[in-house]
Amino acid sequence: MKRSPPFLDWVGAVGLILCLTQSVLATVLTNSSRLESILDKYREKDEGGWKARSRGRRAISEGDKHLILDLHNKLRGQVHPPASNMEYMVWDYELERSAEHWAYSCRWEHGPSHMLTQIGQNLGTHWGRDRPPTYHVQAWYDEVRYYSYPYSQECNPHCPFRCSGPVCTHYTQLVWATSNRIGCAINVCYNMNVWGMIWAKAVYLVCNYSPPGNWWGHAPYKYGAPCSACPASYAGGCRNNLCYKEGGVDRHPAHEIEETNYIEPEPEPVRDREPEPRAQTPNPSPNDNIERNQVVSTEQMSQQVECETKLRDQCKGTTCNRYECPPGCLERSGKVVGTEYYDMQSSVCGAALHSGVIDNDGGWLDVTRLGRKQYFTKSYKNSIQSIGKNRSANSFKVDSVPVKAVRCDTTVALFCPFKKPVRHCPRLYCPRNCLNDNQARVFGTKYYSDKSSICKAAIHAGVIQNESGGYLDVMPMDKRRQYSGSYQNGISSESVSNPTGGKAFRVFTVI
Repeated sequence: MKRSPPFLDWVGAVGLILCLTQSVLATVLTNSSRLESILDKYREKDEGGWKARSRGRRAISEGDKHLILDLHNKLRGQVHPPASNMEYMVWDYELERSAEHWAYSCRWEHGPSHMLTQIGQNLGTHWGRDRPPTYHVQAWYDEVRYYSYPYSQECNPHCPFRCSGPVCTHYTQLVWATSNRIGCAINVCYNMNVWGMIWAKAVYLVCNYSPPGNWWGHAPYKYGAPCSACPASYAGGCRNNLCYKEGGVDRHPAHEIEETNYIEPEPEPVRDREPEPRAQTPNPSPNDNIERNQVVSTEQMSQQVECETKLRDQCKGTTCNRYECPPGCLERSGKVVGTEYYDMQSSVCGAALHSGVIDNDGGWLDVTRLGRKQYFTKSYKNSIQSIGKNRSANSFKVDSVPVKAVRCDTTVALFCPFKKPVRHCPRLYCPRNCLNDNQARVFGTKYYSDKSSICKAAIHAGVIQNESGGYLDVMPMDKRRQYSGSYQNGISSESVSNPTGGKAFRVFTVI
């Protein structure tokens, strides 16, 4: 079985965002020890470099590591059509170290060459305004728009690679079912040569995968009911549509020769059959038997809008300050009135494009209402022509939505307290297993005292799950006279009456 030659190894550029995927000829590993021996030789080649960069100074933060890993697993679990053999991905520190070495080389190409037959690799780089590493991961996945999953009857004898756009191999590597280990690194490269252009300060993301994906003649995964075709080593375990082994998959699992993503030709199209439901292996916690205490919240603070939606037409409540714009708004941006601050009759997404907060791929933005302005100036910015207005009207401005990783014991009082005028909190990412942090306390139900742990409050509210952590939005609020305690999702929150000082907050899910 051979890996594909480069499928038009083109880099998708959006502004100053570039991605590159590795796709080279290779042979199948006969067992996992070969990769380990390659890694050993690789470490020996630059032992001094590894010593110089100790584990305490890794080229990727713990928060960014979780952001990247969790987004990979989330995206792998939601592929369409559904995957029957998609494996849960775990972090591999040796892959991280190999990615770190290459990120420090600051070379915009795949490498090192002696490893490219044994690993998969996705690269991304940008410069200019700050972006979380998940931006590149999402961009890799978004190539799904160009990829058509092959029908089973087409796979005779091999599955065709069907890509209607310039490149799909970032996506196919990301969702390659048997690629169950990942390690990434991030480095800031000064004067990096990106295809002949010198970027003064490029942020370089390198992600290495094992076992590698993108094998010629095979689909990235098998279609079917989630977890219905997992390798035997998972013993029937399933989590969030992914083959899962309690305690994590072994870092170096035994090679299973028969496990491939080849789709067997069938007499009728696979999509015409309804997949049979499969019972998932439960992940019990001490309080799972108390059903009335299980709470799940799907309430969002971020509101999805259309490209032409005017801010004036949206709700005026306290949660109406974070919006999500769809891709493709550059061609239908709607009316934009003003520069830097915009008339309320302006399109939300159009104003965000004009100000440079989002690009044509869409994204999140925060809106701040500024009250009345005497006039609005016109300008041409970022391919959007705004118009002027010489009459007084209510106005707003737009800002980007930063993403920050927090600890289990982080409180709103320390991180993002309520102030007037109302401020925006970053979108937050909580680590796993905050329920076990006994030092972190929670006060209230639905409305929480800002002295509460943000992450434990989010678990209590059902916004995130303890086992997975995840993203959430926080809305600081003025203080309340009383906080009522309750027992939910394994957490007993505390009651407080007539608190002295302090403010409140709410948590919202991110979908």
